[in-house]
Amino acid sequence: MLLRLAGALVRACLVVLLIATPSLLLPGMTSDTAQIVTLVALFGAGLTIFEYASSYPGLIEFRDAPPFNRIRFSSLFLTVVLLALLSRGQIMPSTLTMIVEQIGASVGRVIDFPYSPVRLVVLMLPPDASVEHIELVRNSAGISYLISLITLAIFIILQRVRRWPIRTGSFNVWVNLPTFDPTAGGDVVERLERDARFNIALGFLLPFLTPAVVKSATSLFGAVSLENPHTLVWTVAAWAFLPASLFMRGIAMGRIAAMIAEKRLRQKTDDEGHEGLLPA
Repeated sequence: MLLRLAGALVRACLVVLLIATPSLLLPGMTSDTAQIVTLVALFGAGLTIFEYASSYPGLIEFRDAPPFNRIRFSSLFLTVVLLALLSRGQIMPSTLTMIVEQIGASVGRVIDFPYSPVRLVVLMLPPDASVEHIELVRNSAGISYLISLITLAIFIILQRVRRWPIRTGSFNVWVNLPTFDPTAGGDVVERLERDARFNIALGFLLPFLTPAVVKSATSLFGAVSLENPHTLVWTVAAWAFLPASLFMRGIAMGRIAAMIAEKRLRQKTDDEGHEGLLPA
């Protein structure tokens, strides 16, 4: 119990650090922004403590199946830090921000090709956006998308090498998939495979659909300029992180479905073997 509570407190501190990172790196934070960041950080910390300190399922999926959530958190944290440094370099340049800016420019030029997700994000900006702001958004989108691709590659490799999730022990569907009800009807394997395909498809389409939907909604809500550094950091980070997270969820649910099907086949083979040993 004490180890579980200590782990929950450590995770809560990391969540607070993640939420506060843009405010710590970006200059010119107002009192209203500080209050909002503090409120969101406290809420995130409280939710993390309640989730990880309890032995019962809550809202966070794959809670007891590391390193699924650790990979996702590390990806989001790295994305937020790099985007905050990019935005900081526009106001207070330094050697570190210049290095990040050069990396972002290189990645942005490579990924910014016609019909790519990065190009769609750039086209989402209003026509009167400055060249410097367009380059900043392109570099931010390029870095974020590259980190999401690397995150997927790392998760797939670890899944193959470490035989996730069975190497970490028994997999409890009730705790790790709290929103999935095995008794809702239908075959569990078929439902898991269907959910896996849906998450993978949505994760693939979301980077393309989000800029198109935002661009289409400009007539109703106005153009999205992303001029505010905080808005830029969190918008671009969410744009890249959510599809990668859905991709990982789909891959994980497909893996669990394969494990259940394999266990069923092994159990069926064992039962047939026992029946063959019975006397006629």
